[in-house]
Amino acid sequence: MSKDWVVKGPVVIVGAGHAGFQVAASLRQAGYSDPIRLINDEAHLPYQRPPLSKAYLKGSGGPETLMFRPLKFYVDQGIELVYDRAVAVQRQHRKVVLASGQALDYGHLIFATGARNRLLDLPNANLPDVRYLRILDDSEDLRARLAKAKRVVVIGAGFIGLEFAATARIKGLEVDVLELAGRVMARAVTAEISDYFQTQHADAGVRIHLGVQATSIEADGDKVTGISLSDGRHIPADLVVVGVGVLPNVELAADAGLKVASGIIVDEHLATSDPHISAIGDCALFASPRFGGTLRLESVQNATDHARCVAARLTGDVQVYDGQPWFWSDQGNDKLQIAGLTTGYDQVVLRGDPAQKAFSAFCYKEGRLVGIESVNRAGDHMFGRRLLAAGGTIDPDKAADLSFDLKSALS
Repeated sequence: MSKDWVVKGPVVIVGAGHAGFQVAASLRQAGYSDPIRLINDEAHLPYQRPPLSKAYLKGSGGPETLMFRPLKFYVDQGIELVYDRAVAVQRQHRKVVLASGQALDYGHLIFATGARNRLLDLPNANLPDVRYLRILDDSEDLRARLAKAKRVVVIGAGFIGLEFAATARIKGLEVDVLELAGRVMARAVTAEISDYFQTQHADAGVRIHLGVQATSIEADGDKVTGISLSDGRHIPADLVVVGVGVLPNVELAADAGLKVASGIIVDEHLATSDPHISAIGDCALFASPRFGGTLRLESVQNATDHARCVAARLTGDVQVYDGQPWFWSDQGNDKLQIAGLTTGYDQVVLRGDPAQKAFSAFCYKEGRLVGIESVNRAGDHMFGRRLLAAGGTIDPDKAADLSFDLKSALS
């Protein structure tokens, strides 16, 4: 191991989401004793984000229910929370400049800047009743609006859009979902999973409109009245929620002269082109020995595993990042769990029966298992994570046979 990897001096982390929090905590767990400063541009302690479109949106608990740790944890661990926004990096001086004008010295800098919502480019898209869901303040705002709204249009049938649609329907709102693609979650899951969730949402009273896009948001003054569609229809609404994807936050790194593309470019160790800077989580475009080429993933697993890998490297345990991806989405009463990356599959084998609301889609490419998408079958999901992490596969006929004990394929 090269001594160049071992860091001395302050570690400054830009971003206090899952990746930023985890790398700070993991550094202390690994014995790092120099200052750690976590730059947080929100007025909250670092918190969990997945519940924002699910349980938190449905419930009545306060922000404290989402926090990773109480304030005492940061005090005890000597992790300084810096409530500010990074606006520039002076690499030659190893300083991060904040919006307040303060400059923080670093021995190592970690970008955990995450991603932001892709904004809708339509007339009236800036009205107060056109909302996005990404951070805690968004979820708090939508909680209040759901209590007053009657008809909501969701633009985008990805995970966030459908999670929100299910919650809004449970709360009694009329819900329409618009999706340009020919099926829901088309970029993320197989057709079999799409079909199941479209049916479940429709049975719950959600109206899903495929192959169409919003052309304008209609309003009376600053009040939303509806959405005009590309096929000429008009859908009444008093609330619009937009979920049309995200953009990685790479601008700070790009302005500092680091290499960026569809993410901040890092190597297999998650190091940027500057040896004193790393990037982790949603913002990182990383070299992947497991899958070949480069990947940028948006998941809690990816964020936290990246963080642990970098914390280990900075304290002397250099590792190649080789995580096995997994994801999940709660929609209504259904839990979708995904193990592996199913893009590029050429064969799907079902285990279980969609009619029984518990089944898995085993996805193969050239005869080899590449991922498992499970609906209400947690055992299949955990099996997939273990098998894929070990580089294993399973014969398609055995995967489809419910009498076959999956555990035997792990031995």
